[in-house]
Amino acid sequence: MIIRDAVEADLPAIVEIYNSTISCRLVTADMEEISVESRLSWFHSHTSDLRPLWVVDPSLEQEMECNSLKDGIRCDIAGWLGFQSFYSARKAYDKTAELSIYISPNYRRQGIGRILLQQAIARSPELGIKNLVGCIFANNEPSLKLFKNFGFEQWGYLPAIAEFESGTNDLVIVGRHLSS
Repeated sequence: MIIRDAVEADLPAIVEIYNSTISCRLVTADMEEISVESRLSWFHSHTSDLRPLWVVDPSLEQEMECNSLKDGIRCDIAGWLGFQSFYSARKAYDKTAELSIYISPNYRRQGIGRILLQQAIARSPELGIKNLVGCIFANNEPSLKLFKNFGFEQWGYLPAIAEFESGTNDLVIVGRHLSS
């Protein structure tokens, strides 16, 4: 697999992967699918030198296997990771970035999240980042476990902050200081 900077042609697949998580109410607080057009500004806010947006290109063999699944999800990319400025991009938080990781349903539980998170930690110093944070629903045990396995600790807990038709979700804020 190859991790590379996203290009605008990747945006439909990025949106499709994101939208695939909405109905489970486990990963995002969005309650309705988003459109490619609505994410253009978000896409262009990422820069490879400060707040990159990476995609994982599957190998040819993996893509052929994915295409044979025929579940309606394209296999253009296996997943993506985005760095975002923390807390409205206020200057004092310039050295902190929030991570978002989303994996295509066809590639989940194959270690792609682990590979992306490992890459984010390794490359953060060259991006001028000293602190990484993630905002994860408390019932999203796979994501909490992933971040914990990479040395992230619970830095905050917001009870019943997300309200869905089926009930509420607590939000866990995880963080990790990186060595300089």
